[in-house]
Amino acid sequence: MHRKINGVLLLDKPLGFSSNQAVQRVKRILSAAKCGHTGTLDPMATGLLPLCLGEATKFSSTLLTANKTYETTLKLGYLSTTGDAEGEIRPLLTQIARPTLAHCEDVLSKFIGHIQQIPPMYSALKYQGKPLYAYARKGTEIDRPARTVHIHEIRVDALHADELKLSIRCGTGTYIRTLAEDIGKALGCGSAYLLELRRTAIDNFDISHAQTLASLNETAIDQLDRLVLPIDCLLQKYPAITLDDMNAQHLIQGRIIQPLLSDTLAASEHNTVRLYSHRQHLLGLGEIMPDRKIVAKRLLANSELFGTAI
Repeated sequence: MHRKINGVLLLDKPLGFSSNQAVQRVKRILSAAKCGHTGTLDPMATGLLPLCLGEATKFSSTLLTANKTYETTLKLGYLSTTGDAEGEIRPLLTQIARPTLAHCEDVLSKFIGHIQQIPPMYSALKYQGKPLYAYARKGTEIDRPARTVHIHEIRVDALHADELKLSIRCGTGTYIRTLAEDIGKALGCGSAYLLELRRTAIDNFDISHAQTLASLNETAIDQLDRLVLPIDCLLQKYPAITLDDMNAQHLIQGRIIQPLLSDTLAASEHNTVRLYSHRQHLLGLGEIMPDRKIVAKRLLANSELFGTAI
């Protein structure tokens, strides 16, 4: 029997699971009526996968544009058809000059900031209604325009022979497999592929607070709900407004409201705000209009029944 559970569960996705498989497994463990993820993590990758339960699925897109942090190991001097260890792999050079730590750090510094990337063929990007990986599996190459992505930080964690371990913090849309290939080329190794990839952070969420499937299976059913974070943990970047009963009721009824707003908030660069009742129950998101009125943007169903403190 499915239960109505509302909130966010941080999962440490295991190797070999697709994001959808992880969703279905957690949904079954928690007996949750509704569950979805906040952005795909490849089967060969492990690490942080925030899962939205119930009403939280309405706000899952808030993490799609968030910064992400990864730990990865690159195999230098090799080319993989998929950019990772799951593809067909071949060496590029019979004799490769092993890069020094100093050379790696010098080259990697050139990748910081805005860079251009060509999305890999083995990706979920659509072309004429089909994902690129569907064409790649048939041996068809599709021209892909370069995209601008932002790399905030790349740190060398270790260098052993032809294996380079990195920590990377990057903006949305970054393909770590493509970044690995480009780094391999820039180091003079011809290319590189991902031996392993682990996502350790998304926005303010950290892997240290994530649950494994094993730990969830070992947790008593009456204790599982304690692991679920409140819905508004997804919305902390938006300013909060507390409404009186009348404005809260009007908002739920679909009316435009005009609560008292501070000059600072009215002039804020954020026109999206978190809305709470005076009992500190989350109602949803609203949008501040130029005339300082607020219109509902996305509300929880039966708002007063689904709430969490600020």
